[in-house]
Amino acid sequence: MTDALPTPTEDGSADHLIGLHLPDIALAPTSGGARSVTGLSAQSTAYQREAVERLHLPYPLLSDENGRLAEALKLPTFTVAGLTLLKRMTLVVDGQTIRHVFYPVFPADAHAEQVRAWLRANPAD
Repeated sequence: MTDALPTPTEDGSADHLIGLHLPDIALAPTSGGARSVTGLSAQSTAYQREAVERLHLPYPLLSDENGRLAEALKLPTFTVAGLTLLKRMTLVVDGQTIRHVFYPVFPADAHAEQVRAWLRANPAD
């Protein structure tokens, strides 16, 4: 990571998510179904397939291209070049309930270990 990147600040825009149930909204996957780790973005499934291949992602991506899930959960977004994108966050979901939210995610290169540590300390019931 470079020191030139600004550290994101907690702006409270994800505080409402803990305890919410995921809405019954079908999202198009790049492959397979959602099981342990799944990515979500506002890009099209075609864009995501290319990203999965290019980045060798070991998990599928789900497309919320129409923004239905982002709107239903009031997920934090930002707009660049006319595209509304999701801010980086991690949701820990148990069944259909959001148990924990990591937001903002920073630094990205250390985030997977932060999530693993939280999961070890907070096992599912």
